[in-house]
Amino acid sequence: MARQKRSFYFWLMTQRNETGADEIAQFANNAFFDQAFPKQSHNYEELSNYLELNAGYLPEMSIFDDAFREYLDQDTI
Repeated sequence: MARQKRSFYFWLMTQRNETGADEIAQFANNAFFDQAFPKQSHNYEELSNYLELNAGYLPEMSIFDDAFREYLDQDTI
């Protein structure tokens, strides 16, 4: 039976660090408070579109791109 990769949001929450200066950690901290974040999505386009339109807390989309690349490199759960 194939194992399903966790959602991007679930992975992102493992990157949270309230005192961290890392851009991905700051993105994760802010996404935690975003109640409308597409929490079950694995889809780059869906997430990217949502963030471009709704995430004023994300100063540059390249932070999401870097985070998504790291997410894809992770093992499945």
